[in-house]
Amino acid sequence: MEALKLHTVDDLLLSPEERVELIGGDLVRRPMARFAHGVAQGNLRGELYPFGGRDRSGGGWWFATEVSVAYEVQECPSHDLAGWRRERLPKPPNGVIDLPPDWVCEIVSPGHEKKDTILLPLLLKRHRVPDYWLIWPEERRLIAYRLIDGDWREIARLDGSGRARIPPFEAIELELDAVLGGVNLTDASHG
Repeated sequence: MEALKLHTVDDLLLSPEERVELIGGDLVRRPMARFAHGVAQGNLRGELYPFGGRDRSGGGWWFATEVSVAYEVQECPSHDLAGWRRERLPKPPNGVIDLPPDWVCEIVSPGHEKKDTILLPLLLKRHRVPDYWLIWPEERRLIAYRLIDGDWREIARLDGSGRARIPPFEAIELELDAVLGGVNLTDASHG
């Protein structure tokens, strides 16, 4: 019987494929990007633009899309969106980042729900990432979780055309329609 080989970040870096990530020691192909996914990702980053600069206190955020984070030797997922407070990350790193983000948002892809709703939350909890958001574009839903007393607590749920002020970005009112492009993409025509 052959022993199971767990891949490492080094194997990921040597992979000839661009759209792979390291989950539990397995090199996993990322799903093909859907239009609804791209719209949600781009629009949410745009909504968070006011936080992206340096504020007067020297704070602010760095945001990155499709960024790989090396949490452990066998765990290096590629996040749809991730943010780091500038107090913790004064300047962008060169190469692979190994500092856990302060906020992660995944846009759930059909067939990859287990990774986004079970595996990543456990990994992020182990590394004390304070905020984790999930977006289901087809269902027009956003759920925000915050790590409280070492466990995830749902702090906001937006459905349909909902709007709310959601930590850690409660300074703005987030509109789900703006994030999802204002159109129910599952009903849009293909022509």
